[in-house]
Amino acid sequence: MITARRRLRGLAGIVAGLAVVAALAGCTSNDALAEDYKDGGNPGYVSGDGSVTEFAAAERSEPVEFESELSDGTPVSSADYKGQVLVVNFWYAACPPCRVEAPDLQQVSADFEGKGATFLGVNVRDQAATADTFNDEFGITYPTVIDTNERNMVLAFAGNVQPNAVPTTLVLDKDGRVAARFLGLVKEASILETVIADTLAEAD
Repeated sequence: MITARRRLRGLAGIVAGLAVVAALAGCTSNDALAEDYKDGGNPGYVSGDGSVTEFAAAERSEPVEFESELSDGTPVSSADYKGQVLVVNFWYAACPPCRVEAPDLQQVSADFEGKGATFLGVNVRDQAATADTFNDEFGITYPTVIDTNERNMVLAFAGNVQPNAVPTTLVLDKDGRVAARFLGLVKEASILETVIADTLAEAD
């Protein structure tokens, strides 16, 4: 009798576990956070206002220098992108607008592949496994820095990235200076494409 009860309790636990897995799978496939955000919901989230600020070449700050590690442990630094236009996107997995804009960022990244513009993600909250899962889910092919501990990237870009505005996307010119800032959701991929193209077209 005791054995039978234990088996029943064990089966109940398995069923409950499967229910949790199914619920999580449903959330992932439907992406409830992104859908709620697009529908005007506010799941306890405060974002930037979506404004885009461009900086004329003569008004840009000094080149941003950084050193960090990608999610797979590979070292990365600003020197790796010398002579390229670099698009830096600050994000984390549970950020609703980050999920909304992810497909557009991937598409724009692919459109500029091999044309002198490169993308780099900076995850500000998650560990590598969570960031990699997000990137797999959304088909993100450009690399991601994990900036949750030493905060090297946030510190390097201080003054350009507001701490309460995630996502933030920055376009750096070929000298590593911030040429444009998207504060909050990138609302139109075409605008980002235009900014990147204009920055690429600047004289060296």
